[in-house]
Amino acid sequence: MQSRLSVALAALAIMTTPAMAEETILLHAAGSLRAALTETAKAFEAAGLGKVQAKFGASGLLKDEIATGAKAEVFASANMEHPQALAAEKRSGPVVLFARNRLCALARPGLEVTSAALLDRMLDPQVKLGTSTPKADPSGDYAWEVFRKAEKLKAGASATLEKKALQLTGGPASPPAPQGRSVYGELVTQRAADIFLTYCTSALVAQRENPTQQIVALPDALAVGADYGLTVMNGASAPAYQFAMFILSAEGQRTLAKHGFAAPALPQ
Repeated sequence: MQSRLSVALAALAIMTTPAMAEETILLHAAGSLRAALTETAKAFEAAGLGKVQAKFGASGLLKDEIATGAKAEVFASANMEHPQALAAEKRSGPVVLFARNRLCALARPGLEVTSAALLDRMLDPQVKLGTSTPKADPSGDYAWEVFRKAEKLKAGASATLEKKALQLTGGPASPPAPQGRSVYGELVTQRAADIFLTYCTSALVAQRENPTQQIVALPDALAVGADYGLTVMNGASAPAYQFAMFILSAEGQRTLAKHGFAAPALPQ
């Protein structure tokens, strides 16, 4: 599937003319990609290939917007399912895996927690556990996958975690992220959550802003990976295909790797 998309993108990139490069490319992308794809878009624009107008948010909400008529050309999702749903509805072309992430635990300063003790701490009634919103945001779906894995380690753990999880981000009514700040870091700072299950890349951003916050790796039995899918909408401009190609290029993949993602298209 990746080769099919690459061939299609390459063909359309060849068709791109300088006049087309003046068009504004409409990008819808997962919030966790904000830093990486903002940098990628700046490099694309600096090369004179076109201007990118980006909208970042929860991938499920963005998918729903596109499905109900919102104008978009390139969709970069934090999972494969949402872009595949658009492709199945004949709204877009093939879907390609372009980045990988993992789930980590972001913990408040002073909380005694290790990878080995993480499940016990999450189950502790005194510990506030934050997640994103399932279905609306893949990060929430991945957190629920952690809960299902926890059930195999402790009977009843899944139901307990689902009940106590505070869905603080990624939903239709969630407050917007503070301008230029990590929403996860802010929520932990405000003690809205003692532990927040989020992407490892997002936890790194939060820790850079709040150095005393802890990043705890999930133990192998609870580990959950995240595959990110890229698709181009039907009827998109040639520069939009060219931008998707740029994300898949060595330069685009190096930028993703720089921001902590695993970049599957990066030459070995």
